[in-house]
Amino acid sequence: MGASHAKAYHEIPEFEICGLVSRGESKATLNQQLGGQYELFDNYMEALRISKPDAVCISTYPDTHEAIALEALKHHCHIFVEKPLADTIAGSERIIAAAKKNNRKVVVGYILRHHPSWTRFVTEARALGKPLVMRMNLNQQSQGYMWNVHKNLMQSLSPIVDCGVHYIDIMCQMTQSKPISVSAIGVRLSDEIPQDNYNYGQLQIRFEDGSVGWYEAGWGPMISDNAFFIKDVIGPKGAVSIVAKKAATSQSDRIEGHTKTEKIKIHFSDLDDSNEFTRKDQWIDLQDEPDHEALCKREQLFFLKSIKEDLDISSHQFDAINSLKIALACDESVRTGKTIALS
Repeated sequence: MGASHAKAYHEIPEFEICGLVSRGESKATLNQQLGGQYELFDNYMEALRISKPDAVCISTYPDTHEAIALEALKHHCHIFVEKPLADTIAGSERIIAAAKKNNRKVVVGYILRHHPSWTRFVTEARALGKPLVMRMNLNQQSQGYMWNVHKNLMQSLSPIVDCGVHYIDIMCQMTQSKPISVSAIGVRLSDEIPQDNYNYGQLQIRFEDGSVGWYEAGWGPMISDNAFFIKDVIGPKGAVSIVAKKAATSQSDRIEGHTKTEKIKIHFSDLDDSNEFTRKDQWIDLQDEPDHEALCKREQLFFLKSIKEDLDISSHQFDAINSLKIALACDESVRTGKTIALS
């Protein structure tokens, strides 16, 4: 994600990259791809002191977000931070409080909010009536480099928290209703991950309007690639589904599959006197959708606009914290075996 965001900054004239920061060699590889013109740093505190940036993009592991963001805010930087905002609610609230105190913007990387196909998916789901049944998953059969990434992520968060915040956010947009309780299950399927974590999880959410949501996420070499991509919503008036037939054609597709759509299928529940369907399913072709890097560029254009036009993004920040709060409640449910009521 850091490389994709850097490429976006490189291409947008209003941004000027003043430094690339990482502990390993990825920054040098990225710099070569961008023409070898940028200064490189091993330490973010040194980078802040020397480069004196106006804005910082944080694409590190979740348990480092808070410390880096707070330090950047001390240097009066605007912040773009990959989801989740932090690995705790208290940490997330500290970041937002510091941003308000310093009059700086904090934008969280909820990439699906910038995807025109997912925006359409939400709109069509809202037209199905209430209550809604929302079924979603993204299981990632990972190996090599990506299995290392997943193991590193699981040092701080589980898959249903790290990825789940995206889909919980989508469910909240679809229902426009308050979540009232969650329950979840999880299983540790590898000795390579921490004893207190799990690499497969499934969550269920109940909403105040009677809607229910289900999400499943698994990471690792043992994860099945059967039915790994489900994006499906059912309501009284029918159903709407994202259909991505090509999403399983390669390993890289599986990793980036949460942004793939290709087609949206709308099914109508209208029946005649003989209980036969009166309307054919409608297909919306989405072949011209933006790819992953184009989506990252859209995120950064929003970040730019929020700064230049001094947008009120408090609702964006509230939603980012709210989806994390729900995801962490799901994680608590896994660990306690209990249904968790949401305040």
